[in-house]
Amino acid sequence: MMSDRVPPGVSAAVPNVARMYDYYLGGKDNFASDREAAEKVLSIIPEIRGDARNSRAFLQRAVRHLRQEGVDQYLDIGSGLPTAGHVHEVIEGAKVVYVDNDSVVLTHSRALLGHSPDVTVQEGDLRRPEAVVERAAQVLDFSRPVALLVVSLLHFVTDEEDPVGIVHRYRDLLPAGSHLVLTHVAPDTMPSKADDVSAVYRNATSPFTARRRSVFEALMEGFDLLEPGIVNTREWRPDRDTDPSPIQGDYHLCAVGRKPA
Repeated sequence: MMSDRVPPGVSAAVPNVARMYDYYLGGKDNFASDREAAEKVLSIIPEIRGDARNSRAFLQRAVRHLRQEGVDQYLDIGSGLPTAGHVHEVIEGAKVVYVDNDSVVLTHSRALLGHSPDVTVQEGDLRRPEAVVERAAQVLDFSRPVALLVVSLLHFVTDEEDPVGIVHRYRDLLPAGSHLVLTHVAPDTMPSKADDVSAVYRNATSPFTARRRSVFEALMEGFDLLEPGIVNTREWRPDRDTDPSPIQGDYHLCAVGRKPA
């Protein structure tokens, strides 16, 4: 794990959702406050580590499929700390722009990724679609299809911030033929536990809000869903050759959709 010596401008006192996720995945870029909060979540849902791994495996399968279909531009918002299996590691010959608003994420990502001509790390906030796309357009060509990746992120956006409206603004900015790769925690998948998990995250850098399938369906409006549609992460085109053995814990709904002409 990282030294608990705090870099300038970074707070280690408040649990950080990106660093907690890193801890679930077995990463080392977290502080004591992150580990303590993550362990509280694990005490409520011990399978949360498996859920994080299943969500990451879905992302990898989705981008492999899109790359095989010829998609060569990827915009990953809320990309998180660069743990194993990041997008650029599972596809070749494509441009990837990682976007995050967390200073620790940005620092570690830039240090690890260096100066690869095909991989860029940018500061940006999901809740400001126009600004994110404008800056990403310095690297990606928005006259051609782009794959927008919003994975394990929207449940940290509050109802007041209007996650459905945010996603629809991105949809309207994307060219025809673009894809949306999306996951979201749903209370249907963790009955009676979502409220307890939310209570832990109220003391972290972002609150946690699980949302029902009907909201997920609204998020995907305007996109043609690829088969098998909206499912749990383990159910989206499982691949025995690349996926780990079945892991207990699957609290995310997921889908991949294509913006029609």
